[in-house]
Amino acid sequence: MTAVADPGSFRDPSGQVFIENGRVLRTVSAFGAEEFEFVRATGVIDDLIADALVLPGTVLSQSPLPAEQSAGARYVVEHPLIPFISYPYEWCFSALKAAALCHLDVHLRALERGVALSDSSAYNIQFQGARPIFIDHLSLRRYRDGELWAGHQQFCEQFLNPLLLRSILGLPHNAWYRGTQEGIPVAELAGIVPWHRKLGWRMLTHVVLQARFQARAVDDKGESGAKSLKDARLPLAGLQGMLRGLRRWIARLTPADAKRRTVWGDYTRTTSYSAEEAQAKEAFVRAFVEAEKPAVLWDVGCNTGEFSEVALAAGAATVVGFDLDHGAVEAAFARARDRRLALLPLCLDLANPSPSQGWEERERQGLAARGPADAIIALALVHHLAIGRNIPLDRLVGRLVDMAPSGVIEFVPKADPMVGKLLRLREDIFPDYTEDAFLAALTSRARVEKTTRISESGRLLAAYSRS
Repeated sequence: MTAVADPGSFRDPSGQVFIENGRVLRTVSAFGAEEFEFVRATGVIDDLIADALVLPGTVLSQSPLPAEQSAGARYVVEHPLIPFISYPYEWCFSALKAAALCHLDVHLRALERGVALSDSSAYNIQFQGARPIFIDHLSLRRYRDGELWAGHQQFCEQFLNPLLLRSILGLPHNAWYRGTQEGIPVAELAGIVPWHRKLGWRMLTHVVLQARFQARAVDDKGESGAKSLKDARLPLAGLQGMLRGLRRWIARLTPADAKRRTVWGDYTRTTSYSAEEAQAKEAFVRAFVEAEKPAVLWDVGCNTGEFSEVALAAGAATVVGFDLDHGAVEAAFARARDRRLALLPLCLDLANPSPSQGWEERERQGLAARGPADAIIALALVHHLAIGRNIPLDRLVGRLVDMAPSGVIEFVPKADPMVGKLLRLREDIFPDYTEDAFLAALTSRARVEKTTRISESGRLLAAYSRS
């Protein structure tokens, strides 16, 4: 059977990634073989794998790929499967910061062995739970004495600038990053940062001067200057010092709006549940997960990750959480990081999820293309989309059921105080938002395995199965 070429790996002449029956296989072409052999001989990859900074990779003695796909490959490397591929425009501030520090740590460790990174793509970082890991072995190549940092501008645009946007201006990077896919251009960031914030040495080096070099590169009058920059030399100690300085700076960055309370960041604390009702909800979710044992569960509307953690304790191998509230996602990421949970919380609006985009609209896959999950939980979510975003109830239920063959969906009736808040400042134009309509939509698409009422206001949990 022909393996499926990963649509995001076609740009690298050194090799390509294929997926075959759940196996991740990376070819190494004749073009990339010499550098691959050099890097492996230094032992740096083995050391970075041992320290959980780089994704493991095993060189296979025989290629399992069909001849037409392994033709010309000098090596085939097998990697473990990442449960869910995510993108920088879906990461919260803390996740992007962790990814930036991981990238710098890999580069600094590599330089100690005479190895450098050929680029600084943020897409070379993925997450296992809240732990970032570098995945592209072919980005490592031998260090050339005196070379400038080839990925400096790319690092600034894909890591540093998005962090500075939030740290200086309090603006999340996600929508801007998703629009460009390549991060935030230095010229654009330099154009909106207040002048007095540009005077620091690091801002001058990594933002202001980067913007000027870029402008000169497209200006005919700056041709000689661009050529001199290309021919410039940077001693190894200078490169290491630059990377260490960047690392110290990034490690201290915090969001300018960190103390600002977000709409749903305090939802768990302010919800109308009693202790008994919360326990009933937790017990229902736990029983569902214990029965299903999903390898990958999506927590749609995860908030701070409370029920993601319940699902993991009940037997889910990995949970991917989605929420549009940045404060909630930050709290969920902190929960996952501090408790070492196999939970990856992402910034995602189900009414406007990440689309398939990039080359041929396939290079970065949309949410639907990365599914379905093995199971979902969608708790305290339906009313926000049906009433808050005017999504018809039957279409909303259908979308949730499409995400996984089994799941738990919570229906919150109009009598609930939380729905009352949504209707306080708008006309009630939702006559079809009823429990009967919810159950009718669900039973038309799946079998309702179990229901339970968990609040005096009438909140209902329904477990479904498509099988």
